[in-house]
Order: sequence, then C-alpha cells, then structure tokens
Amino acid sequence: MRGVFVTGTDTGVGKTLVAAWLALNWRADYWKPIQTGAAEDSDSDTVARLAPLAVIHPPAILLQAPLSPHEAARRERTRIDLSALEPPATQTPLVVEGAGGVMVPINELALMVDLMARLRLSAVVVARSGLGTINHTLMTLEILRRRHVPVLGVVMNGQRNPANRQAIEHFGGAPVLAEIQPLPALTQSVLASLPPPAFSCPG
Repeated sequence: MRGVFVTGTDTGVGKTLVAAWLALNWRADYWKPIQTGAAEDSDSDTVARLAPLAVIHPPAILLQAPLSPHEAARRERTRIDLSALEPPATQTPLVVEGAGGVMVPINELALMVDLMARLRLSAVVVARSGLGTINHTLMTLEILRRRHVPVLGVVMNGQRNPANRQAIEHFGGAPVLAEIQPLPALTQSVLASLPPPAFSCPG
C-alpha cells in the first residue's frame, strides 16, 4: 500500500492541514481511522473542502466527544478494537491521519503508535515551529523508532525557526520535509497556492 500516516507532536498542530496538502498534491485518498469530536467538527469534512478531488473514506470509528479515543469510546460504552481498523481498498496513494499524537490511547492496551505499526506506513510528523517543539518532536521520533515505524520526516507549522529546525534534524536524525508558514485563511485556494511537497509518496 502506497501512502503515509500523518501524526503529530500534539493535538492541534496542523495534522489535518498537512494531510489535505498531501492529498491535494499527490491526488491521494484520505482516511481518518478514528474520528473523535464528531459532534463539533469532522477532519474528513475539512479535507474534503480543502482537497475536493480527493476520495474521502469514512472513519472506521466515529465518536462524539472531543477526547482521546479510549475515553471518548468509554463514554459511549464501547471499545475500539485495533484489529478492526483495516485500511480501505484503493489503487491510489492513501493519506492516513491519526488522532492526537503517537502515545494517545486507543483502548486499555493499545496506543496510536500500535495502529501505525500495524498499518506499516511511513510517518510524517507534524510539529509546531515555536518554543517547546524540540522536546515534543524528538520524543515523538524516539517512540516511532522504538516501535519500528519508518519515519519519512517532519513538517513544521508556523513562523520559520531555523534554530529549531536545525536541532530537530541534528538530534532527531530526521529531515524537515517542509515548513508551512501561517496562512491567511484555511481555504482551498490558499492551500493550492502553497508549494507542492518536495518529497514523493513512499510505497
């Protein structure tokens, strides 16, 4: 299966933006296996709006509360079964977006990184560019390597910070694939105006 798993150093770092950017430029399908916070917003809807030609595969798990998957599932008196999270069949590249970061619990035993390892896709780590990103990004990269998840690289969101980029590449041993500056608006035209990825979809 060709594609990537878009993860982040935290929630709200721009995973959906990066996933839409990749889907738009690679003409890839999009899938978010676990969607929490469905009562407020849907990342699938956001990607459909930003990359209208992308095929959007529905989440395998849809939970209403904007909480970690294990807690959102508990409140709905259900349990997420990791083995049931099978990727959709597609002949095109697939951009998979995780929920939260790599150590977010899926159930009482499994973490998001366990799903990543199971899908065997290379990880694109989305990180903020500002203060605190070195620690969070290096820990994320360390966890991925311990679980033998291949890392394609890091995408940094926010004002360019050459020192933080250099530290992540040096200590994390992973390339910064792109730096996305703050956008005036999150629209299809603005996203399409960004330079395309300088890296290709693995697989």
